[in-house]
Amino acid sequence: MTDDEESLFLDEMTDVAPLKRERRVRVTPKQNDRDTSLEQRREAAVLDKTRDGNILTEDGLAVTPLDPWYVLEFKRPGIQNGVFRKLKQGRYEAEARLDLHRMTVAIARKELYEFIQETYGLGIRSVMVIHGKGESKAERERSSILKGCTDHWLRELEIVQAFHSAQPRHGGTGAVYVLLRKSEDKKRENREKFMKGRISYD
Repeated sequence: MTDDEESLFLDEMTDVAPLKRERRVRVTPKQNDRDTSLEQRREAAVLDKTRDGNILTEDGLAVTPLDPWYVLEFKRPGIQNGVFRKLKQGRYEAEARLDLHRMTVAIARKELYEFIQETYGLGIRSVMVIHGKGESKAERERSSILKGCTDHWLRELEIVQAFHSAQPRHGGTGAVYVLLRKSEDKKRENREKFMKGRISYD
């Protein structure tokens, strides 16, 4: 800019008042804002859990890890001893299997819940869950945690009537036989079969 141009520019700008600039203020997040955000995340997590319907305990690490040779066994009141004995002996053929090997606790929780719900919905009564023994050093920690989680989770599901560690030919203490409650559809189907050809006395 030449001296003449600068002089002309200053003449033109004599009436112009500079704009007022507001003071800049550094904003620090309030403690309450952080708490609200945390609260919203917690609420969202609860809603997600409600939406997927998965009632299984989430914190797998709080479940006691189990020894590779520990035998899992459980039966609800009302299950006949003869039925439980047959389950224990592996005399009910597993119609479906779920292998939890190499899964994280979070994935295993999701897979086990969905597997049990799906097989129950299909009218399947006898299934097998393979959680592993964790005999090798690399697998020991994860498998013993998954075994403990499986033992804990199966007890939380009302449709699970009984379970027992498998026979050696089916994986021994690295797998578990699970007996499910008969689904309503299966009960209806059996009633219809039973009543077929019978005379009603109504």
